[in-house]
Amino acid sequence: MAMGDKPADLVLKNCSLVNVYTKEILNNIQISIVNERIAYVGSDASHTIGKKTVVIDLKGKYVTPGFADPHTHVDQFVLPSELAKKSLLCGVTSLFSDPIDIVSVCGYKGFREFVRLTENLPARFFHVVPGGLPVDRKFSHGKTLSHSQEKSAVKHPSVVGLGEVFSWTKVTTRDSKTMKTLSTMLENDCIINGHTAGASGKKLNAYVSSGILSCHEPINYDQVIERLRLGMWVMIREGSIRRDLKEILPRIMSEGIFMDRLMFCSDGLDPSDISKYGHIDHSIREAVKLGLDPVIAITIASRNTFDYYKMSKDLGGIAPGKLADILVFDYLTTMKPNKVFVGGKLVVSNGKIVSKVKKKSIPRWITKTVKLKKFSEKDFELKSKSNSVNANLITMVSEIITQKDQAELYTKNGNVSASFDKDIWKVAAFDRIYGSRKHSIGFLKNFGAQIGAFASTWGFHENDLIVIGQNEKDMAAAANNLIETQGGLVVIKDKKTVASIPLPIGGIISSDSFEKTSQNFEKLNSTIIDAGCKFKRPHLIPLFLPFLALPSIRILFSGIVDVKKRSFIPPIN
Repeated sequence: MAMGDKPADLVLKNCSLVNVYTKEILNNIQISIVNERIAYVGSDASHTIGKKTVVIDLKGKYVTPGFADPHTHVDQFVLPSELAKKSLLCGVTSLFSDPIDIVSVCGYKGFREFVRLTENLPARFFHVVPGGLPVDRKFSHGKTLSHSQEKSAVKHPSVVGLGEVFSWTKVTTRDSKTMKTLSTMLENDCIINGHTAGASGKKLNAYVSSGILSCHEPINYDQVIERLRLGMWVMIREGSIRRDLKEILPRIMSEGIFMDRLMFCSDGLDPSDISKYGHIDHSIREAVKLGLDPVIAITIASRNTFDYYKMSKDLGGIAPGKLADILVFDYLTTMKPNKVFVGGKLVVSNGKIVSKVKKKSIPRWITKTVKLKKFSEKDFELKSKSNSVNANLITMVSEIITQKDQAELYTKNGNVSASFDKDIWKVAAFDRIYGSRKHSIGFLKNFGAQIGAFASTWGFHENDLIVIGQNEKDMAAAANNLIETQGGLVVIKDKKTVASIPLPIGGIISSDSFEKTSQNFEKLNSTIIDAGCKFKRPHLIPLFLPFLALPSIRILFSGIVDVKKRSFIPPIN
């Protein structure tokens, strides 16, 4: 077709081409596309135009390659089909998914099902085998993949490697299972994503020498430059958990550091953030506001990701032979695409989805993961024969970070009670995946909201049923609500539901539309905040309470864990 021996399916005329290979904007460019690939890029594509060729005059509009999110967790909140629509409106045509939470709930069967749910969508989904499970073999109880299942998974055409290996001490201490997994990935020429928070010096060198060449955890220039100097790729995070761009980019620019190993990533987005800020397009806008050349920002958002994933022969730029993932912009300042082509097919036009997005059927087994029987208030009692006890507290420093404290609590009818005056709450964790009914009960301080109970079946990488409450009746009501909905987050007051997000798919994903899920999400957070919660993102509290990779005190159904000491602690002394 490039020679004119075959006509193009589509020709884009009068383009202002953002060339990510030469850092140029080239005017009056014409692009010819056949099937799903680009065949010609130049000043005159007339030789490729046949009787049936569709010709679109872009009248000087800018064209760029599609954006990519190199590290995200799309097994959160909404189905991939719903996320794809929102991401495409932001110009994100490729998402690299680390489905760690659906695996922790449903194992390899969940991994395969989640891959299926991302197939035949108008956006491209690539997957990594979760590399962060188990977080800590001593305490973790989430499901994971066996070595043989990992070997099978990497044979799937959309699986590109191993997800974030965030317990880097497993590498530096040469944990046998971890080293076996790394070897399998390297033997299959797979990419291995990293998670190096807290690593430096010889430990970081050891981690990199194992074949792990990226990290999304650096939060400042010093951490970024140490990794770049060791040949790593750095994904600058701008997402719902952290936003690090403003701390990193200005110094990178002022020092004149090469940016060919930088990427933008989200590490996951909640419905509110993607609606308010956008996706990778937000990172570009913020980078340009900080003084970065728009062409370089676009290069970071596109070409660099595919260079890292060894996919540059197919994706990352607008050039002959590449897949025709192309964005059309009226202006480079707003970074909101007017048109989006994926594989040469128009999927967004005038800021609206024009491609059919089929919602796949959901198997029944993946909607039956809250394997618990109805609760009573007695299930949340903590017995003591003393009139008062010295309780160990999980004190919230932020929505994510906790520390250990102590306080005197009183008993009523032999049950150690929470204390509204001291802002001390009961917190319980139940096994909802294996149906063992094993559980632990402790105490949480500094939550602040005047509600009865708050519960969630979604907790990063462990996914216990977590219930926070001021009284046992409301805690039981919250737990029973999530048994009925088969997962989600719920707020209870006086045994009545005041806000909820049903998440029946694995107990972590909604079957509703993005818009409905977003409304539920906004209402749940605002309800808790309006009730006096001390934190801006209260939904994160039950999500991180079981998370063993951060300090300091966590709760799982097996007990309360001191992460630093790697030991269980009792709820009362």
